[in-house]
Amino acid sequence: MHSAPDFLSHVATPLGFYYMILCVLNWVAALVMWRHGPKTYTTLKLGPATIPVTNVIVWLLVGAAFFVCAPLAMIGLPPELPSEVKQIVNELSGPVTLTLGSLALFTILFVFRRAWTAPPVAWTILNLALLAMGMSMTDPNFTAIVAKPDNVPIVGLVFLLGFFTWLATYKAVLNDDRAAQGLPPLEKEDNEKVLVWPDLVYTELICMVALTAFLLLWAIALQAPLEEPSSRVKTPNPSKAPWYFLGLQEMLVYYDPWMAGVVLPSVVLLGLMAIPYLDFNRKGSGYYTISERKFAYLVFQFGFLELWVILIILGTFLRGPNWNFFGPFETWDAHKVLAQNNVDLSQFFWIKWLNQSMPKAPTGSGAGTELLYILWREMPGILLVFAYFVLLPPIMAATIFRKFFVKMGFIRFMLMSNLLLMMGSLPLKMVARWSVNLKYFISIPEYFLNF
Repeated sequence: MHSAPDFLSHVATPLGFYYMILCVLNWVAALVMWRHGPKTYTTLKLGPATIPVTNVIVWLLVGAAFFVCAPLAMIGLPPELPSEVKQIVNELSGPVTLTLGSLALFTILFVFRRAWTAPPVAWTILNLALLAMGMSMTDPNFTAIVAKPDNVPIVGLVFLLGFFTWLATYKAVLNDDRAAQGLPPLEKEDNEKVLVWPDLVYTELICMVALTAFLLLWAIALQAPLEEPSSRVKTPNPSKAPWYFLGLQEMLVYYDPWMAGVVLPSVVLLGLMAIPYLDFNRKGSGYYTISERKFAYLVFQFGFLELWVILIILGTFLRGPNWNFFGPFETWDAHKVLAQNNVDLSQFFWIKWLNQSMPKAPTGSGAGTELLYILWREMPGILLVFAYFVLLPPIMAATIFRKFFVKMGFIRFMLMSNLLLMMGSLPLKMVARWSVNLKYFISIPEYFLNF
């Protein structure tokens, strides 16, 4: 590991160019607002043009601040995060805090979507995120994770995901406001026809050439993430799957391989195929909207962002040696040992709560007797899972999902409710493992049945 001065000198030049790029981006944003800014901002008329002075000045000053940071970074004096902030971030990066915090953030963004999708607010959030990224790059532990050639594209994907989430939500908010005014969606007014030849072909050709040039520069700037020759007696620590399988690898921590590798992916595929048959809302076809499809929007965003993207971020940036959790500013210590005694629900029930031994068939009992004892031993988990998947759907149908039940009918509603409950079982299982070290609700290793 580099010492602090040596490390800062090592990243000085890249950080200088990074801040210079942020400076240019903000000055370009100021220019765009000068020329095309909304007329609702504080303005000053100069000749025939109307200039949004307040916003232009703000982003010019932000760009100037980044312009000052660029030479400071190049001489080894970049802005850094205080050690107290790093410690707080490390403590808040625990799996329970991250999962529940991201769920709370997802809820806040949904409720206040009209506020954060406003372009000035979104641009402010992006600048703060990029500034935090630059200040974090002065930490050697953070840079060792983020700047790893395998992880660089994932960092880019996170920012791209944020951008496209904002773009889709912004268009949906615009269409919802237009619908409230009795106007058609923006997509309906866009009747311009584009010919495949030459318009589309030329566009694809230009994109192909630009992407090829970008990949060439990428290959020159970043070394290929090649490691030492593979060996069956020496595996990497941690040994990680490709990023698109990291969510699946994270699920393997909480479920048996047959469950995480076969059942859950199959349920996901079946659920996707069932969507056209379960969906009774014909609104929102061909245009962005949230108000007209709130349920579908929430389910998709929760399933994609919370149950897939968060798992990829966990596996990529927070899972270190021995598959332990590490904060983004914490050293990946291969000797870190965490005493975790994962306990099944049946052990909690019989040993801890009832203070007695686990039910066990007498020696020499037949297969039927052993099965009865196993079922009796796992009865708490069986009853809990039965109530979750069988008793909860009728309660949902009679309360908050009554309108859905009336419109969908019994079979479609039961299928939808069980798919939702299966989706919700993953975060419940994860939080139970992290908080009380609960391993399985039902543990029947005799028949390879664990849930």
